[in-house]
Amino acid sequence: MSNTKQILAMLRSRADGDDEQFFSIALQVAAAEARQGHRKTAEELRAAVDEARSARGTRTTVAVPFAAPRGDLEGLLDLREVKTTLADVILSEGLTTRLNALLLQQRKRDWLREYGKIPNRRVLFVGPPGAGKTLTAEALAGELHLPFYIIRLDSLITRFMGETAAKLRLIFNETLKRRAVYFFDEFDAVGGKRSASNDVGEMRRVLNSFLLFLEEPCAVDSLIVAATNHSEILDRALIRRFDEVLEFSMPNEDEIRAVVKSHIRPMRYPSIKWETVVNAAEGLSQAEIARATEEAVKVAILEERNSLNTADITKRLRERQVMSEAFHRRHTANEGQT
Repeated sequence: MSNTKQILAMLRSRADGDDEQFFSIALQVAAAEARQGHRKTAEELRAAVDEARSARGTRTTVAVPFAAPRGDLEGLLDLREVKTTLADVILSEGLTTRLNALLLQQRKRDWLREYGKIPNRRVLFVGPPGAGKTLTAEALAGELHLPFYIIRLDSLITRFMGETAAKLRLIFNETLKRRAVYFFDEFDAVGGKRSASNDVGEMRRVLNSFLLFLEEPCAVDSLIVAATNHSEILDRALIRRFDEVLEFSMPNEDEIRAVVKSHIRPMRYPSIKWETVVNAAEGLSQAEIARATEEAVKVAILEERNSLNTADITKRLRERQVMSEAFHRRHTANEGQT
């Protein structure tokens, strides 16, 4: 039978409106019953949880307000409101398949632990800027009904010896206590190669601390998601610590169409020449294509039109191409001066 602590934890989760935590504890009880040989009871509990989760998914729910970080964590973690699920993100079929497999392990984490297995929870996203890495991390939180925290690297990394590692310790302590999705963006600032010529002893110590913290067992199975635009400069020992390394790429023809269609509402587009639009968007990221389409829609609204044509969209896409090329030239020039 379930113990008093589990009953109290279930009552608290219900009082807080945290359905997912309630279900998780119920599955822990089921696992305990199975270990004691009470297979029928365990199966009944699992079936009840599955039924409750399915019922919850078919009705409108109100998002549970999660508590913002306080105290020493207040300047290190940003709590972001989650409005996204995987259905809102344009991804390749292969990437979607792997993300769904990750989500399945997280949703069935208690079943895995019953057999002595640990669900994947340390994930590295690599790919160019604007490819959807941050949005995908948010979508994972949305799918799992978890808080989404973004680690503020500007507050985390300091020039004082030992301070950055101490702040990392605070963050990882929180991951062990509060189940959530913790997102380290521009992760190469922390995870660069220890042999890099511009490296300093302090950052080597920070990376070593991160490696140790990442290996710590986490009973609540918080998701640690790191993202980088520069996977080539990450320390190889760090990459090996991640359960999943998922690569994001620039959108292909089908993905360009999907991005434009998802941002063109409420406009109609009866005569769009998709080949022309795809050619104009080639080389742009998802974020750039989305912004270009949004700009075209705003212009049409102000001109009191209810539809867009090919020229409306390609004009904004070409403007984005010019901006992107100008930025690339400046970036290349700056690199040549260093």
